[in-house]
Amino acid sequence: MDSGTPDAGSPPWDGTYTVLEELGDGTGDPGALAPCDVVPQVGESPAGGCLDPSVFDLSACDTSTLANVPADGIFHTRLRRETAQPDGGLVGSYYTVTMDLVGDGGPSKFYYAPVTHEVREANRLLLGIHTVGRDGGSTTTVLAGCEAPDHRSFTGCFARCTNGRVTQRATAHADRMLWREGEEESSGGLSLVSETYVAQGTPLDIYVAKNHAYVVSANAYLRPGKPGGITVFDVTDRSHPVLKKVISLPDDQLWNSVWVKGDALYVASQDTGIVVFDISDPADPKLVRRVPSSAPYAVHTVLVDGDRLYGMGLWPSSNTLVFDVSSPLEPVLLQRLAFPLAGAYDGAHDAFAYQGRLYISHFEGGLKVVDVANPDAMPLLGTYTYPNTTAHHNAVGTFAGRTLVFEGGENHGAHLRVLDATDPANIVKIGEFRLRPTTSIHNMLLVGSRLYVAWYQEGVRVLDVSNPTQPRQIAYYNTHRETDPERTDDVFEGAIGIRIPGDGYVYVVDTSRGLLIMNELAGP
Repeated sequence: MDSGTPDAGSPPWDGTYTVLEELGDGTGDPGALAPCDVVPQVGESPAGGCLDPSVFDLSACDTSTLANVPADGIFHTRLRRETAQPDGGLVGSYYTVTMDLVGDGGPSKFYYAPVTHEVREANRLLLGIHTVGRDGGSTTTVLAGCEAPDHRSFTGCFARCTNGRVTQRATAHADRMLWREGEEESSGGLSLVSETYVAQGTPLDIYVAKNHAYVVSANAYLRPGKPGGITVFDVTDRSHPVLKKVISLPDDQLWNSVWVKGDALYVASQDTGIVVFDISDPADPKLVRRVPSSAPYAVHTVLVDGDRLYGMGLWPSSNTLVFDVSSPLEPVLLQRLAFPLAGAYDGAHDAFAYQGRLYISHFEGGLKVVDVANPDAMPLLGTYTYPNTTAHHNAVGTFAGRTLVFEGGENHGAHLRVLDATDPANIVKIGEFRLRPTTSIHNMLLVGSRLYVAWYQEGVRVLDVSNPTQPRQIAYYNTHRETDPERTDDVFEGAIGIRIPGDGYVYVVDTSRGLLIMNELAGP
């Protein structure tokens, strides 16, 4: 269900479906990922520590194939781990870490840290990280290669020692972040019109209005030390965007989302709340104010629907702010929507407004449906969660008289869910679409019966959802390339922001490449 084209002449969806079992993202036990083994059991202390080659039994591996592992490459690595439990037992589960192999003498990275011990020979691969804490205790993390059938992937075994004792054992499968096997740069008629590098911070989101593109950036994340802010391009000629202005405020750097209403431009700031600019001169935004004015709020994303402005906040505030923007440059706070938090990282991540309801992607708290018709009372109508919930973004539409939510998480293996939310108190899953088990969705937009998805390392994916129980890919554009300047091994890397303003173009933000303008596909 991850590729293909719609069947010619297929009848329209009639609204019937089968409720699908919800298995969650990144959960379950996939079984061993490699034929190797870690000799010491959890709790044992190897004589030579985790870096001792005798820790790993590679006798069942064809280690001669490890010559296929490239000198340089970005990998996402699934670990099927065994972790000790308080009762002395073991539990198997999997999770994903990243890896950046560097062949020019610089340190490779694995498990989010520089490799301190590296062996790369024709029939041997070992990556080790040894650290000593302030208390004198040590942690050693080691991956030993087993087999590499080709240059795209390899398997291995993993061990972690804490103060000399094995605390984790795992088999591993490393998947290189090349374009999916058999794919080209693009397919289905989605083509690149222009590409413009964004030098400011890490570019994360975009809004297009008045023939200008406003790209917001964060000061940290993938480009530490580069200031965040907003970059303004004149896109009258989509094939040749022209840089008009760069804005960076010293006390306000972590900008993540942007929206426009009339002459007002709203930027979500995790430093100060919502920053309001006047763009009556679209090439020269002028700072007007920050809201709410009473106290700084960490606002992650913004959304405008009619005369409402919504600001979704992550930790520590974790609220959704509701403003009246009938006077766009003077937002008036109406409500703060706060819900019990499901975990330490729970919070309002993003939202979609549709027919008097707000569909909030509340991260660990799941998808929340709120009646926002009455500003004085905005009740929660229903919630949808799943194992390992990371609800991040959604799009909503009506199909065959049903209110359907296209929902995506943000995590390794996060994929698209199609939810029937006609009855918000009884939301069910009726369809899904998956790509690789280590990549993550970010943002999505529903245009008629086509869903455009910014899918990090998978680039832009266009799905035909005319039969929402069976989404079908009809086009793609691979934006992610290992060799792009400033490309990293971070899971949240690649195509991240997307807008389709209805002018015939698709505007995409890639964390490394910057502003990419593509043609919008013709059709329903």
